[in-house]
Amino acid sequence: MPQQHRGLGLHGSRRRRSNRDVLQGITRHAIRRLTRRGGIKRMSASIYPEIRFVLKERLKTIIRNLVLVLESSATPNHERKTITTTDVCRLLGNDYTTPL
Repeated sequence: MPQQHRGLGLHGSRRRRSNRDVLQGITRHAIRRLTRRGGIKRMSASIYPEIRFVLKERLKTIIRNLVLVLESSATPNHERKTITTTDVCRLLGNDYTTPL
């Protein structure tokens, strides 16, 4: 008896996701909550795209440094492929702020 396929079909869905900027998912309200936590009371409406740009650049540098940590910690017999929380805490503690 042949096997019946259900759901998305034999080869999966034909629909492709639209290629959009992921940082647009950081909403105005999320940015507002972060700034309130930092002690800011009032912001202009034009600041939100600038904050998204700065966040993107900061994440790029953090990820670039984490890749360097992985490359430098590889041994001849074993290559690391996983970033741990201690890697992130050490990186943020040494470069930016004290770790949480």
